[in-house]
Amino acid sequence: MATTGPRTRGTTDQTGGDPAARGAARWALVATSLGFAVVQLDVSVVNVAIKPIGADLGGGVTGLQWVVGAYTLAFAALILSAGALGDRIGARRMFVAGFALFTLASVACGLAPGLGVLIAARVIQGVGAAVLVPCSLSLLNHTYRDPRARGRAIGLWAAGASVALSAGPLLGGILTSALGWRSIFFINLPLGLAGILLTLRFASETPRAADRGVDLPGQLAAIVTLVALAGAMILAGQRGFADDLVLTGFAVAAVGLTAFVLIEAHRRRPMLPLELFRSRTFAASSAIGLIINVAFYGLIFVLSLYFQTTRHYSVLLTGLAFAPTTVAVGAANLLASRVARTIGLRTTLAAAALLTAAGLAGLLVAGSGTEYPVIVGQLVAVGFGLGVIVPLITSALLGSVDRGHSGVASGTLNTARQTGSVIGVGLFGSLAAGDLVHGLHLALIIGAALALAVAALSPALHPDA
Repeated sequence: MATTGPRTRGTTDQTGGDPAARGAARWALVATSLGFAVVQLDVSVVNVAIKPIGADLGGGVTGLQWVVGAYTLAFAALILSAGALGDRIGARRMFVAGFALFTLASVACGLAPGLGVLIAARVIQGVGAAVLVPCSLSLLNHTYRDPRARGRAIGLWAAGASVALSAGPLLGGILTSALGWRSIFFINLPLGLAGILLTLRFASETPRAADRGVDLPGQLAAIVTLVALAGAMILAGQRGFADDLVLTGFAVAAVGLTAFVLIEAHRRRPMLPLELFRSRTFAASSAIGLIINVAFYGLIFVLSLYFQTTRHYSVLLTGLAFAPTTVAVGAANLLASRVARTIGLRTTLAAAALLTAAGLAGLLVAGSGTEYPVIVGQLVAVGFGLGVIVPLITSALLGSVDRGHSGVASGTLNTARQTGSVIGVGLFGSLAAGDLVHGLHLALIIGAALALAVAALSPALHPDA
């Protein structure tokens, strides 16, 4: 096994050992958290800047959906291959390479002279993100081997990312108002450099799994499926869901998904070992990841349009409108593991999902003349519910597989989550393409129903995972 740095690094369980090892583990946690945080930041930071981007580069709602969707599309399509490569050649190597690619693509986004170049650079950003997320979680799983210590570390890792996700609109509003929309991408440069240096200094390499590699046929089928699905969702906003071209896109996505499952079932070394889904915890965690992201990511996109277009908020005020959600997500991430140990994983997850559903249903009061104080409590409820759900399903899923599959396991969860993001932005954006308030209400009803589905799935998670 190839390693870098002192032998004690990356192997402490945080229950003892020498202080140098514990310190190295903490800095490795900071590095991996930075990797996940910048990925999540760039999912949501763009949302409040979409109106200025559209004014500067053109493209309308459809073009702006692709600015958001191109990133999550590449992210979702390539996570599994990236996780498998991380397992095969070492998560540390892949993580550093992914951070470098993500940072360079961010600079390209900031310098983009037109919408086409911006979308292309967002695709490359998504490739870097696909590498960062599974490899960061694999490094974390390798560093913290004790289940309780791992749960706490994952809570902090998820907290940083969730705060970045929910703080994205606020940070985007501040940066766009002060320095212009291009600054939301340049902020990744110092963050990327810090993450790379910390990883090289404090993280140790993970064991290599020689049986893991890129499954090219499966990868191509996954790309076809997601591109067709995203394209059909976005096109539906222009032509309607009954349009022949839209229906063709959905049909291609269905054929691609079927081909992907058949390929993975018959490959000797699949990118997604289907036997992992025999675990109820693994299957339920993956399903919850997809479902909750459809609701949350799609609503961030639509609520940003609502605040700026219907309520006529400035970019900065739109960002500030999301601030209570940011606080709620961060607080919930830090409390989730502790509450689950007290009242049980399943009970905590179900309660969080019901709180999310109640918050989404409560937002139905939002209209063209609704004052912000009327909806702020609902935004807090949604943020707190999501902040509890994500670390719990992440920890449960990792606990349901052996460490040799941690890369592909985390990749599966994040593929599910980012596929949900693609669907959410495409579907909810299309619903809002006409009457924005009516589309927002439809999105909220769908989101509440999805949150109830999460509550229904919670009993499938094993409490000891």
